[in-house]
Amino acid sequence: MLLNMKELLKVAKENRFAVGAFNVADSNFLRAVVEEAEESNSPAIIAIHPDEFEFLTDEFFAYVRERAGNSSTPFVLHLDHGASLDQVVRAIRAGFTSVMIDGSLLPYDENVEKTRKVVEIAHMVNVSVEGELGTIGDTGTTVEGGVSEITYVDPEDVEDFIAKTDVDTLAVAVGTAHGIYPKDVKPKLQLELIEDIVNRVDTPLVLHGGSSNPDKEVARAVKIGIQKVNISSDMKFAFYKKAREILSTTELWDPNAIFPECIDAARDVIRYKMDLFESTNKAGLYSGSESKSLLETR
Repeated sequence: MLLNMKELLKVAKENRFAVGAFNVADSNFLRAVVEEAEESNSPAIIAIHPDEFEFLTDEFFAYVRERAGNSSTPFVLHLDHGASLDQVVRAIRAGFTSVMIDGSLLPYDENVEKTRKVVEIAHMVNVSVEGELGTIGDTGTTVEGGVSEITYVDPEDVEDFIAKTDVDTLAVAVGTAHGIYPKDVKPKLQLELIEDIVNRVDTPLVLHGGSSNPDKEVARAVKIGIQKVNISSDMKFAFYKKAREILSTTELWDPNAIFPECIDAARDVIRYKMDLFESTNKAGLYSGSESKSLLETR
């Protein structure tokens, strides 16, 4: 079933678990996410980053909606790090049930104004909106971007931002970075900052740059009150590590001979993350939801 993010994370918040948002770049990754979610009986978020958004087609998004919408497992189709109103509108027209507008690099007042405008548009068609405060780091190992020096979120700004924009979820910069951390770089996740924010607001919180962080810290962040964790690099790294292994030892060229093991490698990571976020076997919590699948309502 397809839900919007507000509906999905409301259940996660009430039951103190987080849902993984896994970046999908093609049908192989879609299979990995959807099939593992169904097997693990876990809700999942199918996230599309702007670079993936430009690479993929609206016809692919229609396939995603059909595949996820006809499943008994709860899914969200989410635009990750939307950069412009044009991207957001395209995503809404393509049937996304959640969009992010990332104004984190703008001056605060401009971020508020841009986010509020997207909220006004998206809420008219029952699409959830994620905003961002502070800046996510960049390890230099991914196309997702970020900044070299993290700007930690100010908890007082969180309260003000939510009140002024009415966002459904909020990504908060608490020390993570996009990509795989080099061996000489240690994550700087500030758990006490998450706790401060959780004590101030009820809006579900998002941890970007979830890959390559210590499991204990991520698990603790979920316990404190993170409801969504973004995963891209860990999953893709496993997929392409297996692909390189196969291609370096064989002369295979048929996708059906190469990709099944790669999908399995990605699924192993997804399954591990779902266990870490404690979303495994939580899909049944949505079966009594009053919310109708968005496949039926849009």
